[in-house]
Amino acid sequence: MGTRILAVEDDERIRSAVKLALEDEGWIVDEAESGEEAIDLFQRSSPDVVLIDIMLPGIDGFELCRTLRRTSDVPVVMVTARNDTHDVVAGLEAGADDYLTKPFAPKELSARIRALLRRIRPGAPGHARLVFGDLELIPDEGKVLREGAEVHLTKTEFRLLCELAESPGKVLSREALLDKVWGYDYFGDGRLVDVHIRRLRTKVESDPANPRHVVTVRGLGYRLQT
Repeated sequence: MGTRILAVEDDERIRSAVKLALEDEGWIVDEAESGEEAIDLFQRSSPDVVLIDIMLPGIDGFELCRTLRRTSDVPVVMVTARNDTHDVVAGLEAGADDYLTKPFAPKELSARIRALLRRIRPGAPGHARLVFGDLELIPDEGKVLREGAEVHLTKTEFRLLCELAESPGKVLSREALLDKVWGYDYFGDGRLVDVHIRRLRTKVESDPANPRHVVTVRGLGYRLQT
């Protein structure tokens, strides 16, 4: 089976253009024009990546993303019609891994999806087990445990945590994390890192407001506290 993309967009012209561009990459594309239709298709087709427009009839893109996140860690790209900080951050907070602003070039969309696909596929074997206080990472199994209970992270959140864990105590800048985790030219958009760090803390910290593991080093970046 080839890579399958679910494109959720209510504008038929945009949806058709996206479908053609992605099919040119050799990917299988399923289309949905509403959030309700997308949920049904998602359950039947199990896509590898979901592309969601924020403005949808019925349930909007934010709610659709939150709904998918309740049962899946599938990579999600949110699409917003304007470079609105609120829309971007809200989309990432809803569980998206990345975002695109309309209008976008088909090659940019394809590049983003390729970057997503690269980082969700298994890489070279790493450490068998990493322990940081009550937090335990098992990279080869894609598992994170906190106080012995498994924590469910998205693939991007897991990759972010592993990058921090590879150099415990070392400060990694937002730019370094963008390069290592997202693997694409994000023009220094630190919002991707900051929002994912906030989401990660809600899952791995007992008190996310006062983190003991994923620590901010003001003006420099983040580190995993040993």
